[in-house]
Amino acid sequence: MKRGTPVIDTGPLVAILDRRDQHHQWAVEQFGKLKTPLLTCEAVLTEACFLVRRMPGGSAAVLEMVGRGTLKVAFQLEAEVGPISKLMARYANIPMSLADACLVRMCELHTNSEVITVDSDFHIYRKNGRQAIPVLMPPRR
Repeated sequence: MKRGTPVIDTGPLVAILDRRDQHHQWAVEQFGKLKTPLLTCEAVLTEACFLVRRMPGGSAAVLEMVGRGTLKVAFQLEAEVGPISKLMARYANIPMSLADACLVRMCELHTNSEVITVDSDFHIYRKNGRQAIPVLMPPRR
Protein backbone atom coordinates (compact mmCIF):
# COMPACT_ATOMS: atom_id res chain seq x y z
CA MET A 1 0.00 0.00 0.00
CA LYS A 2 1.33 3.42 -0.97
CA ARG A 3 1.57 5.76 1.98
CA GLY A 4 0.81 9.47 1.94
CA THR A 5 3.30 12.20 2.74
CA PRO A 6 4.29 11.54 6.37
CA VAL A 7 3.37 14.32 8.80
CA ILE A 8 4.72 13.49 12.25
CA ASP A 9 3.27 14.32 15.64
CA THR A 10 5.02 14.65 19.00
CA GLY A 11 4.32 11.17 20.39
CA PRO A 12 6.31 9.16 17.85
CA LEU A 13 9.25 11.58 18.12
CA VAL A 14 9.37 11.10 21.87
CA ALA A 15 8.88 7.34 21.51
CA ILE A 16 11.79 6.95 19.08
CA LEU A 17 14.13 8.69 21.55
CA ASP A 18 12.86 7.19 24.81
CA ARG A 19 13.42 3.43 25.05
CA ARG A 20 11.09 3.35 28.07
CA ASP A 21 8.18 4.80 26.11
CA GLN A 22 5.35 2.29 25.61
CA HIS A 23 5.39 3.00 21.85
CA HIS A 24 9.18 2.84 21.39
CA GLN A 25 9.29 -0.43 19.46
CA TRP A 26 6.40 0.62 17.23
CA ALA A 27 8.12 3.96 16.53
CA VAL A 28 11.41 2.25 15.66
CA GLU A 29 9.59 -0.02 13.21
CA GLN A 30 7.74 2.89 11.59
CA PHE A 31 10.83 5.09 11.26
CA GLY A 32 12.50 2.23 9.43
CA LYS A 33 9.69 2.14 6.85
CA LEU A 34 8.91 5.84 6.36
CA LYS A 35 10.34 7.94 3.59
CA THR A 36 12.09 11.05 4.85
CA PRO A 37 11.88 13.91 5.33
CA LEU A 38 8.98 13.63 7.72
CA LEU A 39 7.02 16.88 7.70
CA THR A 40 6.25 18.60 10.97
CA CYS A 41 5.76 22.00 12.56
CA GLU A 42 7.60 24.02 15.18
CA ALA A 43 4.84 23.41 17.75
CA VAL A 44 5.51 19.66 17.54
CA LEU A 45 9.26 20.23 17.89
CA THR A 46 8.62 22.44 20.93
CA GLU A 47 6.48 19.77 22.59
CA ALA A 48 8.99 17.03 21.79
CA CYS A 49 11.96 19.03 23.12
CA PHE A 50 10.02 19.76 26.32
CA LEU A 51 9.03 16.12 26.86
CA VAL A 52 12.57 14.73 26.36
CA ARG A 53 14.37 17.58 28.15
CA ARG A 54 15.39 15.39 31.10
CA MET A 55 16.84 12.64 28.91
CA PRO A 56 20.58 13.03 28.31
CA GLY A 57 20.85 14.71 24.91
CA GLY A 58 17.08 14.54 24.44
CA SER A 59 16.33 18.02 23.11
CA ALA A 60 19.52 18.01 21.08
CA ALA A 61 18.47 14.73 19.46
CA VAL A 62 15.19 16.30 18.30
CA LEU A 63 17.06 19.23 16.77
CA GLU A 64 19.60 16.89 15.18
CA MET A 65 16.74 15.20 13.30
CA VAL A 66 15.94 18.58 11.78
CA GLY A 67 19.61 19.27 11.04
CA ARG A 68 20.06 15.89 9.31
CA GLY A 69 16.96 16.40 7.20
CA THR A 70 14.99 13.56 8.81
CA LEU A 71 12.42 16.14 9.90
CA LYS A 72 11.39 19.13 7.80
CA VAL A 73 9.52 22.10 9.23
CA ALA A 74 6.89 22.58 6.53
CA PHE A 75 4.54 25.04 8.16
CA GLN A 76 4.42 28.76 8.82
CA LEU A 77 2.03 29.60 11.63
CA GLU A 78 1.93 33.30 10.83
CA ALA A 79 0.51 32.57 7.37
CA GLU A 80 -2.06 30.09 8.74
CA VAL A 81 -3.22 31.76 11.96
CA GLY A 82 -6.80 32.23 10.67
CA PRO A 83 -7.44 28.57 9.79
CA ILE A 84 -5.58 27.45 12.96
CA SER A 85 -7.79 29.66 15.14
CA LYS A 86 -10.92 28.23 13.50
CA LEU A 87 -9.73 24.65 14.05
CA MET A 88 -8.92 25.29 17.71
CA ALA A 89 -12.33 26.92 18.25
CA ARG A 90 -14.11 24.05 16.47
CA TYR A 91 -12.40 21.43 18.66
CA ALA A 92 -12.29 23.47 21.89
CA ASN A 93 -14.24 20.72 23.70
CA ILE A 94 -11.41 18.19 23.18
CA PRO A 95 -9.34 20.63 23.60
CA MET A 96 -7.15 20.81 20.49
CA SER A 97 -3.52 21.77 21.07
CA LEU A 98 -1.69 24.21 18.83
CA ALA A 99 0.48 21.34 17.56
CA ASP A 100 -2.57 19.24 16.65
CA ALA A 101 -4.20 22.20 14.89
CA CYS A 102 -1.01 22.79 12.89
CA LEU A 103 -0.89 19.12 11.86
CA VAL A 104 -4.52 19.13 10.76
CA ARG A 105 -3.88 22.28 8.74
CA MET A 106 -0.77 20.70 7.23
CA CYS A 107 -2.97 17.81 6.09
CA GLU A 108 -5.26 20.31 4.39
CA LEU A 109 -2.32 21.92 2.63
CA HIS A 110 -0.60 18.62 1.73
CA THR A 111 -3.56 16.75 0.30
CA ASN A 112 -1.84 13.35 0.09
CA SER A 113 -0.65 13.23 3.70
CA GLU A 114 -0.83 10.86 6.64
CA VAL A 115 -0.32 11.77 10.29
CA ILE A 116 2.07 9.55 12.22
CA THR A 117 0.77 9.78 15.79
CA VAL A 118 -0.11 8.00 19.01
CA ASP A 119 -2.94 10.50 19.68
CA SER A 120 -6.42 9.03 19.19
CA ASP A 121 -7.87 12.55 18.84
CA PHE A 122 -6.81 12.35 15.20
CA HIS A 123 -9.70 9.90 14.72
CA ILE A 124 -12.02 12.78 15.72
CA TYR A 125 -10.37 15.66 13.86
CA ARG A 126 -11.41 16.37 10.28
CA LYS A 127 -9.60 18.21 7.51
CA ASN A 128 -11.49 20.52 5.19
CA GLY A 129 -14.49 20.29 7.48
CA ARG A 130 -15.55 16.67 7.03
CA GLN A 131 -12.71 14.57 5.62
CA ALA A 132 -11.12 11.94 7.84
CA ILE A 133 -7.40 12.34 8.30
CA PRO A 134 -5.34 9.29 7.31
CA VAL A 135 -3.32 8.18 10.34
CA LEU A 136 -0.62 5.69 11.13
CA MET A 137 -0.93 4.69 14.80
CA PRO A 138 0.13 1.82 17.02
CA PRO A 139 -2.51 -0.88 17.39
CA ARG A 140 -4.82 -0.43 20.36
CA ARG A 141 -4.05 -2.70 23.30
